[in-house]
Amino acid sequence: MQAALLPDGVRLHLQAGPIDLILFAEASRREACYRAACKRFDGLLEELVAELPALRREGGRLKGPVARRMAAAVAPFSPEFITPMAAVAGSVAEEVLGTMAGQAPEAKLWVNNGGDLAWQIRAGEMRLAMAGGALAVPADAPWRGCATSGRGGRSHSLGIADAVTVLAKGAAQADAAATMIANRVDLPGHPAVERRPAEELSPDSDLGTRPVTTGLGPLTGAEVAQALDSGAAYAQKLLGRGLIGAAHLSLNGESRQIGASQDITLELEPGHG
Repeated sequence: MQAALLPDGVRLHLQAGPIDLILFAEASRREACYRAACKRFDGLLEELVAELPALRREGGRLKGPVARRMAAAVAPFSPEFITPMAAVAGSVAEEVLGTMAGQAPEAKLWVNNGGDLAWQIRAGEMRLAMAGGALAVPADAPWRGCATSGRGGRSHSLGIADAVTVLAKGAAQADAAATMIANRVDLPGHPAVERRPAEELSPDSDLGTRPVTTGLGPLTGAEVAQALDSGAAYAQKLLGRGLIGAAHLSLNGESRQIGASQDITLELEPGHG
């Protein structure tokens, strides 16, 4: 494990293997929060590695708190294919946030795990950067997790979305939902979509022989709309089930917004309408 304050002297960077976190805590409780976060983070990767075989398949028996959180986050999507690994980044963020919250239950806190965020806020708003813009989530909204998935991200995707950003009640839930929605932004069988079996790219991938997107050629405007509409329809179903609060889907400069309520401010950059 490596731990160091960033040059601003405010945020803390924690890193172990592929896990890379940026933490924030209010000044009044910062030292206690960061000390607690370091203590919990030390050994967390080893906990997950010990259960990797079960985490990489559906229905595995899990023991650790982070592993169980991962399984709980993906369970609502059954019987669709999804393994607990779809929620690993959000689950780790939630675990470290919970440790800090134990030291400062009223403070503003957040944990960013490679773009998947968990936060605690009692007043004001939480501003979140996303592909093509930003979100401002007020403290009185129920959403405390945000995650992004898509083609070209840290994990393989079955779809062609540039990015799908999701708000949910927790980061683990958002992580799983973003993965599933991004998979649905797709044009099955289209010649412009390059795919390879996941196991050829990562022999230990939880996706096995499933073809993941490795490249995308030119698409017409109608084809972009078709792919986005497919993902948006699926996101709308998740919204109706209460699994997400909002989703923003983007592909080739076009986008779809699902579930944006009047209290969530969406700020898009030019060219991302």
